[in-house]
Amino acid sequence: MIPILIGVAAIIVVIVVIFIISGKKGAMSLGGGKSSRDNDAAVKEANKKLAQNPNDPAALYIVANAYFDEGNWDKAMKAYESIIDHMPSGKNQDEETFEIYRRYGMSARKLGLLDQAYKGLSTARTMRQDNLEVNLELGALEFDRKNYEKAVQLLSQARARNPDNPTLLRYLGHALFRLKKPKEAMSFIRKAIDLAPEDKESLYTLGECYQEANQTEQALRIFNHLRADPSMGPNACLIAGTIHLDTRQYEAAIQDFEIGLKHQSIKADILVELRYKLATTYIKLNEIGKAIPYLKQIQAENQSYKDVQLLLSKYIELNANRNLQIFLMASQADFVALCRKIVMTYFPRAKVKIINITVTKNDWADILAEIDTVKWSDLIMFRFIRSQGSIGELIVRDFHSHLKEVKAGKGVCIAVGNFTEEAKRYTEARLIDLIEKERLQAILNSVDTKSAAPAKK
Repeated sequence: MIPILIGVAAIIVVIVVIFIISGKKGAMSLGGGKSSRDNDAAVKEANKKLAQNPNDPAALYIVANAYFDEGNWDKAMKAYESIIDHMPSGKNQDEETFEIYRRYGMSARKLGLLDQAYKGLSTARTMRQDNLEVNLELGALEFDRKNYEKAVQLLSQARARNPDNPTLLRYLGHALFRLKKPKEAMSFIRKAIDLAPEDKESLYTLGECYQEANQTEQALRIFNHLRADPSMGPNACLIAGTIHLDTRQYEAAIQDFEIGLKHQSIKADILVELRYKLATTYIKLNEIGKAIPYLKQIQAENQSYKDVQLLLSKYIELNANRNLQIFLMASQADFVALCRKIVMTYFPRAKVKIINITVTKNDWADILAEIDTVKWSDLIMFRFIRSQGSIGELIVRDFHSHLKEVKAGKGVCIAVGNFTEEAKRYTEARLIDLIEKERLQAILNSVDTKSAAPAKK
């Protein structure tokens, strides 16, 4: 008897398993209570009705839903739009109406039609203000329309229903950053990155948040990590280089800008700024020969970009005259050494003894020297001014006061720029010679030759 019972039980188990498997297969083929074959038949029947009446609302609804489920956004949107256009004015705001407007808005947004998307989603929201998907989509749409405060409001409402949605967190963090709230934005963007680590744009924005919050070390770690990324790399290199440039880490800045320029695909505005920043960094290091080619590239593509024309006119001349470059840009020690050479060769065939050298900041150097020639001997004060602008009367008056203090018989004031008319009038009745740019360039061109020539006996 027992073996018979065991056999019956086994048969029952097999029948139950077969029934469950059959039920699962059947359930997988259902869509809203219909199999895919039934859905195809329903769409085919709906199309037949539309051939007779293009505005048949029931047929349009079936076809529109089919297109939406397939991701055929253009046809889905047109079908939903046709339903909306022919919808009775007094139609109840039921679930079906809500879905029509929601899907119409989502289809339009997929196509980049922001006005139509806003119309559909905002209408759907009047019916279901707490709907997660509508608030999320409408919040993302407001972000795209740059209405960041409205986006934050909608996304915060959506987050109450789904706090761990990565898309929602991403848009919320980016919107807060656009509203100049980097510290608030950080927490949302970090959570979004944890949930979607491949989101490089959010990682870049997180770096911007750190930068805005003056947390430059954390910002640099992110931008350095992104330097090699094909899409975000050029931007990351530009910001990393700018941070290094602002903190006078010039070698590191050059490395950042050069890595950025090696990328194959660079937006035009980023490309020109990388070249400009690299050129100006080389100028900071007095490597003018390396800066000029980048400035010329910029000039060839955009002649009016920032101060490129002015920089080129200035630094091409400097690059051709090493002594002028030293006079304007070299270290204080090199500048003073050049000024000494000028003093030693200023008066031909004279014996020169330098008594004193005084440097005022990095603006000018005063050199007092005993000059002994065949015809006369005197104490002469030289002032070398590094500024390229106009030299006014106040600086000349100061120089004259200094002459009287040291009891110098004459003064020579040398500048790269030009002296104002007031400065020139002040020196008319005083023993001060004013040497402007043109004469200075001639002196600089000959100073090395004169200093190298043997002294005449």
